[in-house]
Amino acid sequence: MTRKNKAGLNLALKCAVVAALFSLADTASADQFGVQVAGGLADHHVRKLDLGFVWDPDLTWWEIGDWHFALIGEAHAAWWHTNEGNEHDNIGEFGVTPVVRFIKGSGAIRPLIEAGVGVRLLTHPRISSTYTLSSAFQFADMVGVGVQFGGHQQYQVGYRFQHISNASLKEPNPGINFQEIYVQYNF
Repeated sequence: MTRKNKAGLNLALKCAVVAALFSLADTASADQFGVQVAGGLADHHVRKLDLGFVWDPDLTWWEIGDWHFALIGEAHAAWWHTNEGNEHDNIGEFGVTPVVRFIKGSGAIRPLIEAGVGVRLLTHPRISSTYTLSSAFQFADMVGVGVQFGGHQQYQVGYRFQHISNASLKEPNPGINFQEIYVQYNF
């Protein structure tokens, strides 16, 4: 490739990056953010309190009647507590999850179905002397149902089933299953 062609290619790439940034800035005005609080229960007497930050970039597709799919981003910080923990009574969980949501597009009450797979980092993988998740790095997959409501659709409540495991990257890999109820406020 000649020097002139490289310069032209670099200029084209720079123009494409600038155009992409401007288009992202235009869509950012449609973004919606939310705060989510969840409580959950799991085996081995584990209770979970989860604080989530939610980003809805308004990416929707495949409209079916008054329903559509949407992509949501979530970041979570959670605290696990167990009274079975002769190793660690308290465990921290941090991670992110992209969520695909199938939601009704209009109405005062909008039901939804959602699913997502993300990554988590635990402060301690060992819950008790007889139960360990083997590694601090975990995958978190979930499915759930909920409803969005309010004058500006600012409220959301739902139920989620969440499975956390390391996908057999390290053995043993028993995983842990949470039943969670969450409430969310969208700004």
